Amino acid sequence: MVVMIAGLLIFLGLHSVRIFADDWRSARIAAWGAKPWKLGYTVGSLVGFALIVLGYMQARQQPVVLWPALPFMRHVTALLMLVSLVLLSAAYLPRSKLKLRLGHPMLLGTKTWAFAHLLANNTLHDELLFASFLVWSVLCFRAARQRDRAAPPPPVQADPLQSLLAVVLGLVLWGVIAFWAHLLVIGVAPV
Repeated sequence: MVVMIAGLLIFLGLHSVRIFADDWRSARIAAWGAKPWKLGYTVGSLVGFALIVLGYMQARQQPVVLWPALPFMRHVTALLMLVSLVLLSAAYLPRSKLKLRLGHPMLLGTKTWAFAHLLANNTLHDELLFASFLVWSVLCFRAARQRDRAAPPPPVQADPLQSLLAVVLGLVLWGVIAFWAHLLVIGVAPV
């Protein structure tokens, strides 16, 4: 589990720079240039992510069960994951009503994903992983909203087609993950 914790510290640490050190980040980009900053950020993020995956796989070999599993939570999680994936899809459609109204649907989708998995899982490594992402996404969303209040984005007209597309893409992603990819990648069939 130490490997997973190291990965979480690297990955979420890098993704927290805008939360805790936005001025420092801006100074580094100004000093180094955008491309070197992005390259370092990407490499560090990939290393952190790889350590999270490796550590998670190791921790699954000897899980520490915290409480008995609650079978009905799988259904709650499946529903929350549908919401999460619609929000994730909306993040990539800049004129969807969800994106315009919520401002940061990817962070809201991450919060929903993490919360859903906290409900469905009962092992120490799962709770540590998903609680870390939940806390990070709450802090990141708060910081992003503060930046929005300080410098509001320009008004944009919602596109109903993009809004519908966000829902359709979310449904398709949910189906692919629920009925195929989650079992293939994680080894657990969620539905």
